[in-house]
Amino acid sequence: MNADSFETVVVETDLLILGGGMAACGAAFEASHWAKKHHQRVTLVDKASMERSGAVAMGLSAINLYLGVSKGNNTVEDYVSYVKNDLMGIARKDLVANIARHVDSSVHLFEKWGLPIWKDEEGNYVNEGRWQIMIHGESYKNIVSEAAKNALRELGEDASYYERVFITEPVMFGDRCIGAVGFSVRENKFYLFKAKAVLDVMGGAVHIFRPKSVGEGLGRSWYPPFNSGASAYFTLKAGAEMTCQEVRFVPVRFKDSYGPVGAWFLLFRSKATNAKGEDYMETRAAELEKWAPYGTSKPTPANLRNYLMLLELEEGNGPIYMRTDEAIQKLVAEIPDEKEARRKMKELESEAWEDFLDMTISQALNWASHNIMPEESPSEISACEPYFISSHSGASGAWISGPRDLAPGEHHWGYDNMTTVKGLFAAGDASGASSHKFSSGSFTEGRIAAKAAIAFCVDHPDLPDLEEAQITSLKEKVLHPLRIFEAHSGYTNDEDVNPNYIKPRMFMFRLQKIMDEYAGGASVGFKTSEALLTKGLEYLQFMKEDAENLAAGDLNELMRSWENVHRMWQAEAHIRTVLFREETRWPGYYFRTDHPGMKEEWEAFANCRWDPETGTWEMIKRELL
Repeated sequence: MNADSFETVVVETDLLILGGGMAACGAAFEASHWAKKHHQRVTLVDKASMERSGAVAMGLSAINLYLGVSKGNNTVEDYVSYVKNDLMGIARKDLVANIARHVDSSVHLFEKWGLPIWKDEEGNYVNEGRWQIMIHGESYKNIVSEAAKNALRELGEDASYYERVFITEPVMFGDRCIGAVGFSVRENKFYLFKAKAVLDVMGGAVHIFRPKSVGEGLGRSWYPPFNSGASAYFTLKAGAEMTCQEVRFVPVRFKDSYGPVGAWFLLFRSKATNAKGEDYMETRAAELEKWAPYGTSKPTPANLRNYLMLLELEEGNGPIYMRTDEAIQKLVAEIPDEKEARRKMKELESEAWEDFLDMTISQALNWASHNIMPEESPSEISACEPYFISSHSGASGAWISGPRDLAPGEHHWGYDNMTTVKGLFAAGDASGASSHKFSSGSFTEGRIAAKAAIAFCVDHPDLPDLEEAQITSLKEKVLHPLRIFEAHSGYTNDEDVNPNYIKPRMFMFRLQKIMDEYAGGASVGFKTSEALLTKGLEYLQFMKEDAENLAAGDLNELMRSWENVHRMWQAEAHIRTVLFREETRWPGYYFRTDHPGMKEEWEAFANCRWDPETGTWEMIKRELL
């Protein structure tokens, strides 16, 4: 493929939304309303197609953040306490509260747009747990994305939507972000988007660590494999301060197919046991006291539940089972009437299968192919490889300004959700230290950020001009892997093996091996140390040099090349921050063998920033306020 054949497409707008997931949908919906009032233009750019883009692509069986404030069920303060406890004390209370106080209205919008939410006989939402409500959610993303696109359509010529365009790089004008560049994954087109404000909502990162799925299962993951660290790369390269880059998330899921466990723990009240049938949350309860006050609180933080399971496996007490059979039989046994009990059994069977068919069809296929009937036999569960997200039980993302009425001191410096870079906003998995927002909270945070970004556009009406040389330089950088392949592919008989370049697939394997073995991946029991991390960082520097020789033979490989560059930057931010935080605060996510306990002085945020001018990293410790 000839890089010279690429057409340059320049798009000018006011607010540029990068992403197509739930946060992007919330941003498009809210931005359209305020843009119409203030005569601003909105452009959304999605790597995929909004109907099936982002972490909710396959659907969901529950909305995991709904307070039910109008019913008097919970308060915003309750939720903030829950989130802070689950992250072992490390959370931005102002950001969590800002999402929580608005999230119920977003859920009500989903229902208005047609999302089927479970109701009881009195017409109340059916709770899976304290914060979760059950939905028939196979088409969840379709419903929400249609509403977002309808909102954009109402802007008429002032709105545009580009799909199948992969964003690679921020466009800077001094200390201000004024756009982004990328390319079409279907056509030979290089895109330059110029904007007064940019909202980064491009999701988290997967496949930075070596996955447990190998061979024909390669690519299977809990978090979507097409999320490859674009958000973190974009904000890092712009020079934004990042937070919680050490807080990876290691979910426990049904083994091999990554099926969800939430409904089984919360709705079906199932228990996880070792191979002996022992409930390790009970037999190892004393271990939790070492991690007080969080370990002794209720509910037990997700990472500590993982940690107790890992201790069982280290002692040879695996496999670990979800006792689906016992849970269903116990629920049925509570019904004295035999006819009603049979009806309930059928209902529970249906709900058990729907839980997977709504969001992880491969798990239903796994059950079927292994002749597993959940009401008759248990299923294995296992810790996955680590992921980088802030919408679930992780927290990695950009350090953003909180709301004026909630954010204390230095946690507010301007517009809501603006990063430390002027004109660059972040939400969803792109913003850090505000965990447990999930789908509804990400949508809500997208709304919050978009409203603030439109205000920024109104206050900064001038759009700086770019010199032609800067545009040419950006285009050359984006298409460089194509030129590398074109120049050297004829050197060997096998184009995948060449001393002059490295293909993205092999680059990814190399990155995953480094991260798995040196940064505490699944194969080493999520354990690491200063010596290992330092060695891993050394190998990452070699990778950064070799990244200049990534080669792409077509558009798909060009995308894969840039995906792996994005992963590499997220990986470096992670290693540097784990090194910086000299303690173990999240056993079960990772364990520092040289600093095996929590330290009072590290009840703080570990932040980092890459300086675009000097190319150096700065590590920053910020107090909890």
